[in-house]
Amino acid sequence: MARRGDLAAPPAAPLILASTSPRRRQILELLRIPFDVVAPDYEETAGDPVEHALGKARSVGVSDERPVLGCDTEVICGGRVYGKAETKAAAEEMLESLAGKTHDVVSGLALITPGWEEVHKEVTRVTFRQLTARDLAHYVASGEWEGRAGAYAIQGLGASLVERIEGDFWNVVGLPAALLVRLLAERFPGTYGFG
Repeated sequence: MARRGDLAAPPAAPLILASTSPRRRQILELLRIPFDVVAPDYEETAGDPVEHALGKARSVGVSDERPVLGCDTEVICGGRVYGKAETKAAAEEMLESLAGKTHDVVSGLALITPGWEEVHKEVTRVTFRQLTARDLAHYVASGEWEGRAGAYAIQGLGASLVERIEGDFWNVVGLPAALLVRLLAERFPGTYGFG
């Protein structure tokens, strides 16, 4: 009779993360998914995050059976795509325009091998509370907005801007973790500890 400890899988070959994002690395570490980072050779332009995720994954090349993971995330509100703010003034303008509204955090996720490609979209809805000039100044002064789509980081001080979230929290951070776990459980049952 097998005991629970007997069901543990042997160490899995690391998947390949086609991203240099520290947040994506952190999420994979939290999930205890082994990975190697390979910077994608892919130029992002305006467009669909699903296409960008697949482009990033394909750009690193698939040379063995290890899955390659590509991801791209954008913030959309009222038809406007919010990229990364370049200045404090731009960050403040973005945050002010999101205040009191619900926006979508849309991620494309691609998991590919030489034999197949899984490409999906994940949407999380985030509602900001009404923000005062003091709220905006405090957050912008923190510098946390730098390098973040939509000019905020929900896993830090940016949580103080949020009233409600519907969907995968980790998607807002930068990687739709529930979707990834489901795909790994289906495609590699037991290999990465899921399924």
